[in-house]
Amino acid sequence: MLDTLITIIIALGIVFVLWYFLKNVTTLIINSVVGLITLIVVSQMNLLGMESFRVTWGAVLVCALGGLPGAILLIILNFAGINI
Repeated sequence: MLDTLITIIIALGIVFVLWYFLKNVTTLIINSVVGLITLIVVSQMNLLGMESFRVTWGAVLVCALGGLPGAILLIILNFAGINI
């Protein structure tokens, strides 16, 4: 009986930890997609003086890790003349 109770408690703990991490991963994925879409839209529509901006693997990596703040950072760096 005690073994069954311990197994159930461990299983519930694993489910809680997985739920917590998957909830955060979903938020990270959504933020990354929004950042990439923002960067591509601003780049393709030549908004904010981005006509010289090219979407490179470095820019995609920054947006994938940073999301919307990463896209804003790339736009600010483009204004300063720095391209990644």
